[in-house]
Amino acid sequence: MNQGSLIVLSGFSGAGKSTVINQVLAQRPEIYFSISFTTRQPREGEVNGVNYNFVTREEFEERIARGEFLEYAQYNGNYYGTSMAVLREKMAQGIDVILDIEVQGAALVREKMPESISGFIVPPSFQDLENRLRGRGTDDEETIQKRLDIARVEAKEVPKYDYIILNDAVENAVAQVFAILDAARCRTQGRMDLLEDFKGE
Repeated sequence: MNQGSLIVLSGFSGAGKSTVINQVLAQRPEIYFSISFTTRQPREGEVNGVNYNFVTREEFEERIARGEFLEYAQYNGNYYGTSMAVLREKMAQGIDVILDIEVQGAALVREKMPESISGFIVPPSFQDLENRLRGRGTDDEETIQKRLDIARVEAKEVPKYDYIILNDAVENAVAQVFAILDAARCRTQGRMDLLEDFKGE
């Protein structure tokens, strides 16, 4: 059985990453979405065990001490982390896994799992990002400015990703994610079984 691929998706806050990922999963339910652990408070409508595994700071730090995370990082004062065991199990079953993590975590994943694929979701422009953040109507001005400042810093890390996914329209961004996953399925190391018959005696 071919090993499943791990695709790491990051993006600026407000770039529409969650919307894109939700559409990808709706259209390809066989893909496993890795649910991160976090110490941040749930937003309205978020469900524990579906959007995130919401835990206390103390519980998160206990998991760090036990070495349970493939990666973990702090973003905006909260911890986020990914369980190593779950990922390995799904991929061994030939299941593609999507990870939704920020740039610090993505760098750690690339280091620990170099076979992973990474994509960064961007809006068409910085102005577009600002408009989207304001249009959400969920953040005050200070929070919006903080998110824009973080985006400027994160932009310097984007060249380290394998792919840049342009979210000018959700359906276009979803198609780009599918193209990346389909290309990963065709990588030589994952298809060596197709050559077994050609080896001869």
